[in-house]
Amino acid sequence: MQQEALVYADPRKQERYDRAYMRMAREWAKLSHCTRKKVGALIVKEGMIISDGYNGTPTGFPNDCEDESGMTLWYVLHAEANAIMKVARSTNNARGATLYLTHSPCKECSKLILQAGIKRLVYLTAYKDPSGLDLLARGGVALQQLEPDPA
Repeated sequence: MQQEALVYADPRKQERYDRAYMRMAREWAKLSHCTRKKVGALIVKEGMIISDGYNGTPTGFPNDCEDESGMTLWYVLHAEANAIMKVARSTNNARGATLYLTHSPCKECSKLILQAGIKRLVYLTAYKDPSGLDLLARGGVALQQLEPDPA
């Protein structure tokens, strides 16, 4: 049976929850030790946060995300990959969930999102390469870019 992401019938209620979860993802991004870009992710299923993540190095590695020239090290994990892997280590799964992401995913992470069964993506900032979003759209994931919170 295909499970759909929880979406409220009242669009105002949905937006209120989307913005609240995105604020939490933005707070989570602040935990990143990366200097070039801090990214946060939350996975929400059936109205519950089931996972979180931020970009950074694998467990046990130094927290330096960039080399001496400021380029991101090849082994740095993206926030959504960290969140998906955290779910994989648990007894839960992301099938039918919503992913809240401060930046839209790259094409590699988009493959993980599809394989995890995530059905909805809410993001703030678009990544420079739209290939990831294109793949998710082709895979049937509902995409929504939030406008920044009003001042």
